[in-house]
Amino acid sequence: MGFLDRILGDDQQRAARFEGRESASETAARKRREGHRRSIAKTAAKGQAWEERDRKRERRGGIRRTDWT
Repeated sequence: MGFLDRILGDDQQRAARFEGRESASETAARKRREGHRRSIAKTAAKGQAWEERDRKRERRGGIRRTDWT
């Protein structure tokens, strides 16, 4: 048994204690994916709104400029 084994304990026993639990890196990856999925709908809605405004602008002949400033 080495010095670190005496300080930290047996790796196999520690691994067995956490078996079946989600690791910190897996948790972070899952939250990152979930956040990405949430933002897709919001971004798509913004893009759609921009597209509709752009179409309206094209239909009425571009950006209207007045000379009554």
